Amino acid sequence: MSEYQYYEFLALDRPLDARQQAELRSLSTRARITATSFVNEYHWGDFRGNPRQLMERYYDAHLYLANWGTRRIMLRMPRSVLDLDVAEQYCLDHQVVAWTSGEHLVLDLTSDDEYSDWEDDAPESLSAIVGIRSELAAGDHRPLYLAWLAGYGTWERDEYAFDPTEDDELEPPLPPGLRTLTAAQRALGDFLRLDHDLLTVAAEISPPLEQATDDPRQLTAWVTNLSPAEKDHLLVRILQGRSATVRMEMLCRFQDESTQSVPSPPRRTIADLLDQTARRRAERHHQESRQRAEEDARRKQARALAREQRLDELARDKEGAWSKVDAMIGTRKPTEYDAAVSLLTDLRALAERDARSHEFAQRAAALRQQHARKPSLLERLNHADL
Repeated sequence: MSEYQYYEFLALDRPLDARQQAELRSLSTRARITATSFVNEYHWGDFRGNPRQLMERYYDAHLYLANWGTRRIMLRMPRSVLDLDVAEQYCLDHQVVAWTSGEHLVLDLTSDDEYSDWEDDAPESLSAIVGIRSELAAGDHRPLYLAWLAGYGTWERDEYAFDPTEDDELEPPLPPGLRTLTAAQRALGDFLRLDHDLLTVAAEISPPLEQATDDPRQLTAWVTNLSPAEKDHLLVRILQGRSATVRMEMLCRFQDESTQSVPSPPRRTIADLLDQTARRRAERHHQESRQRAEEDARRKQARALAREQRLDELARDKEGAWSKVDAMIGTRKPTEYDAAVSLLTDLRALAERDARSHEFAQRAAALRQQHARKPSLLERLNHADL
């Protein structure tokens, strides 16, 4: 396959003005550029822009795909909704990176696997994943943990991915709700090649997720208690075109102030997670093999029963079956030849069951001699060993 790279950027909180779009056009003459997006594909050459700089200056979300196995998601959000100290707890080499730029925090999530099968699903990927940005802004740290977990999951594919001394490293804070991921979080896990067995093991001790926003009355009461001056300040920011940022900040505050804290479960080592995953995978493979063997046995038994029933029915009118074979052959049609061979096969099985194979052999030999000038039929008989 020739080289292929896909770049997509989205402006979610504030659209780009004409000057900003012109600045971006100088980086690519072929890209599809609008006030809210930048999309380009490369089958040769490379993008002249720097995705990190574009995220810091213009965009809130970025997706990159390359057919040599690199997948990358970048997200930008206000620093007020996600603290760098929190994000850094989940950082991991080049797979999970976080930094601040001005009023924003940028997350950079990467997965590399040069041996993976290439799937060109770029147009759907970013739209399916970008919802995690709002989730993170609302205080949901599951996307961060999933990205960290996917990073260490590469150890399952590449034993040299990390230094063995990292075996004793502890996992970051385990967020609640890992057993009930959102659609966006599942899409992120798939994009970052998160192993399902590893996720299942990691989620075993994750406490249930409590949704404070499930009760509109609670949200209404919380908004009512805001001071008039603060509400006026929020309205001014909304009129200034910062409604998306205001919404994220307010949801983050509401979650912090309304959701009851859940005791953190004990933190496991990397070795514990990977060893439990290996045991679970081996157990699952064993169970799947046993289920396949049981299903094969059931199918074999069903086929044998059906065959016996078919032979019993055939035994009630054996001569009629031989006459039917003659009639089928007499049509000189390939499909009828196939049906005749199938019926002859059943007649042979019936003869073997009744210890009358010699009788069948004589009639089959006579049939071959009678139709010796039908090479197509003889070829089918030979193939069926008749």
